[in-house]
Amino acid sequence: MNYALVTGGSGGIGSAICIKLAQMGYHILVHYRSNKEAAENTLKVINELGGSGEIIRFDVTDHGAVKTALQKWKADHGHEYISVLVNNAGYSKDVLMVWMKPEEWSEVIDTNLNSFYNVTTPLLEDMVVNKFGRIINVVSLSGIKGLPGQTNYSAAKAGVIGATKALAQEVGRKKVTVNAVAPGYIRTEMTKDLDEKELKKLIPANRFGTPEEVAEVVGFLASNGASYINGEVIHVNGGLYT
Repeated sequence: MNYALVTGGSGGIGSAICIKLAQMGYHILVHYRSNKEAAENTLKVINELGGSGEIIRFDVTDHGAVKTALQKWKADHGHEYISVLVNNAGYSKDVLMVWMKPEEWSEVIDTNLNSFYNVTTPLLEDMVVNKFGRIINVVSLSGIKGLPGQTNYSAAKAGVIGATKALAQEVGRKKVTVNAVAPGYIRTEMTKDLDEKELKKLIPANRFGTPEEVAEVVGFLASNGASYINGEVIHVNGGLYT
């Protein structure tokens, strides 16, 4: 059985990714931190569509808790390993930097950047030893062009992009690919308060995207068809770059 872990699997984009990978035949670890009901709902949809999965809980900002949870999973599954990791869990706290509190900086960095280290390192060795792995990091338009009010979020996502490119060079010889997907404006809880009518004027596609459109790209990067794509950032933003 092939296993895929999606952090933040209970959220809008995360749930769509879980469902897509399940349809591709992966047994999905639907990760959540606090919203167990949403994670169970995602798992229910996966089961209804004929897929398989389970839920797993840990705080991506807590290195020790992540390591413990993943070691326990591995102990329960013998020689199996998680071959696909989607680092999707994220958090934003928008505020102009002139008024930004230390915790508003550190919480966003911890959740979006430090979590990449915390979750990836416990799984990386198995991918290298088995000579197959797919690591897909969900970043953001904010980490590419920067957005006002998101200095913390932009810094975190830009950091993950740099880490993606570096790690891809470290493990590419072992048939482990590391790529990133950078969504623009996607209809989720995170964007529900934005003025879509005005913002879509900036987007050549003239609309916000859907979680399913992001999930399609993640699914491709997880597939054998993407085996020669490594260290890339794929934009899913309707043509919005600047």
